[in-house]
Amino acid sequence: MSLVSDAVAVRRGPLVVAGGVLAAIVVACAADTVLAQLALAAGAPDDFQPLKAPSYIFLTTVGMVAGAIGWTIVRKVSKDPRALVRWLVPTLVLVSFVPDFLLYGDGGATGVGALLLMHVTVATAAVVTYRKVMPLS
Repeated sequence: MSLVSDAVAVRRGPLVVAGGVLAAIVVACAADTVLAQLALAAGAPDDFQPLKAPSYIFLTTVGMVAGAIGWTIVRKVSKDPRALVRWLVPTLVLVSFVPDFLLYGDGGATGVGALLLMHVTVATAAVVTYRKVMPLS
């Protein structure tokens, strides 16, 4: 394949991108539900709000949409988007852990551990999806 056809091959229409991001949100929310239920079964407090579906579904959706916007910006402005994403994604995930640690008093180790796993799960679903629907090349 020539360089021109490779560039054309990686362009996705807005419906493909939106559908991919929506599918990633659904997958991430399903995984979050499993993690929340496991944490509650393992002893996380029943009244720990971040493990309630409305909380994590809303935040997962916001995070996925914000990530897609950020991914789009990186694709457009970076000379080497792959290199930038390689350090940016892990850094942002680590920064996203900070508010979770502040909830230790309410959620304990089990609740906070579940939230940390949720962040990693959402980031993984996001990156896998963004790479397919918004390739960096």
